[in-house]
Amino acid sequence: MTASITLPSPAKLNLFLHIVGRRPDGYHELQTLFQFLDYGDDISLTLTPDQPGIRLATPIPGVSEEDNLIVRAARALAAKASGDLPGVSIAINKRLPLGGGLGGGSSNAATSLIGLNHLWQLGLGLDELAETGLTLGADVPVFVRGHAAFGEGVGEKLTPAFPPEDWFLVLKPACNINTGKIFSEQGLTRNTSRIRIAPAFEGDASRYRNDCEDVVRRLYPEVDQSMEWLKKFGPARLTGTGACIFGRFPTESAARIIWESKPSGIIGFVAKGVNVSPLHQKLTELE
Repeated sequence: MTASITLPSPAKLNLFLHIVGRRPDGYHELQTLFQFLDYGDDISLTLTPDQPGIRLATPIPGVSEEDNLIVRAARALAAKASGDLPGVSIAINKRLPLGGGLGGGSSNAATSLIGLNHLWQLGLGLDELAETGLTLGADVPVFVRGHAAFGEGVGEKLTPAFPPEDWFLVLKPACNINTGKIFSEQGLTRNTSRIRIAPAFEGDASRYRNDCEDVVRRLYPEVDQSMEWLKKFGPARLTGTGACIFGRFPTESAARIIWESKPSGIIGFVAKGVNVSPLHQKLTELE
């Protein structure tokens, strides 16, 4: 049995996010296009046969162990095992900002599920892992499945998609956004017309937007100011409920030129959009 493994936990972007209705349980019906970035966290999983249990070697400031999706994912997977499992120590090299709309927590959960399935030799398929992931968060299944996808429902109904693998400049304004607050706002658009599975950005790009963007920009001036700056260089968009915004560029050098001129006080990065998750690329190398 392999004793240790380090796997990528990539970011995602919502290339668009349409809110097409509201369900009786209060959740919103979405249509969105997920694409991964070749940038994210790294998670190291080490088996500890002499120390049973699940331990987080690198706690995340401000996140309790009970709320940490890495720990919750590991416990959910352990509950599916029929026999005793060796203990595991989990460490994370955290690059993705918390509360950025990049899916960091969901990605961490998915990487933990897939990595522990491998280390513990449970033999579970992606369907079962995605089903477990959905109990942790609506975005976890897309990370488990590992392919860019058109998402519907609360984001869990996935159809593989193939958007252009462009370069992105991602900026994180200096604010943290409460997703629940955004989805409960009176002024939020909730009746965007449904579209059929669309090849991303073919035809009129104005058909695609992020329905959370107007509300977020109104409530968070930092996002509004960053958006105004980035829009000087081309279309800019919010991912998820933010706070991160992104602009797309045809080349890495084009994105980096803009990055070099960013306003002070804003953090961010340049990354390539990829349709196969770096996590699944790494797993292919291990097979």
